[in-house]
Amino acid sequence: MAWGFLAPALIFLGIFVFIPILYLGVLSFTGGSFTRSGVYGVGWQNYQRLFLSPDFWQVLGNTVYFTIVTVMPSLILPLLIAVGLNGPIWGRTTLRTAYFLPSVTSIVAAGLGFRWLFQTEGPVNGLLAHVGVEAISWLGSTTWAMPVLILLSIWKQLGFNMVVFLAGLQTIPLTLYEAARLDGAGAWQQFRYVTLPGLQPTLVLTAVTTTIFTLRSFEQVYVVTGGGPLNSTNLLVYYIYQQAFGMFDFGYAAAAAMVLLVATLVLIWIQLRTWQQS
Repeated sequence: MAWGFLAPALIFLGIFVFIPILYLGVLSFTGGSFTRSGVYGVGWQNYQRLFLSPDFWQVLGNTVYFTIVTVMPSLILPLLIAVGLNGPIWGRTTLRTAYFLPSVTSIVAAGLGFRWLFQTEGPVNGLLAHVGVEAISWLGSTTWAMPVLILLSIWKQLGFNMVVFLAGLQTIPLTLYEAARLDGAGAWQQFRYVTLPGLQPTLVLTAVTTTIFTLRSFEQVYVVTGGGPLNSTNLLVYYIYQQAFGMFDFGYAAAAAMVLLVATLVLIWIQLRTWQQS
């Protein structure tokens, strides 16, 4: 009976997840293009080209940097906001709605908004000019373009993670806080010894989903920077897109996608193991 109930979901996952992943693995060992010559087997050549490519290593480094710097604030800031909005404060519902709005905003619209804000003659440089700071070429600088993408990604994930943490906070019994206060625990001690342990399952879920969302980032690169300047903001998913639909090198793009898949699974496994041992 259990398999009968599971069958529809398993069939759906098989058709739209597992079979495409299997096909992706097969495609990574092929060459040619669907629009020019036929597809033919090339063995491990695509992976050899991939690991010998300086562009791939630069993109991989960009992706690692982008993921690390994005995920941590995307967990810490929503957690602090959720703790603050979980108490009886004035305008709590309005504030919750305001913080959640970025989550329902199209990433393309948000990307265009950030592109306008951080253009050379945009509002951000206008504010800096009022305090005597020279205009910064945010999107034309190899130093500042990536922080703009990171800020956009953190802003976009803030509301969703906040709602998840709020839901987790509702599951912590109030009697635990009352007992902690009776024992003389202050606000920090209550947060450290009551809130964080009670939120551990929620923290695991949020860390995993945020990592996945960050690793598969594409729209913000496509809309805001296009991978530039000098490939400094090119992330792995956008690199795969360029190779597949710009260069029509589907086998090479599939090899890069398999590397991304394996790296994501390994990173998620490390996160889960770390939480289990903590």
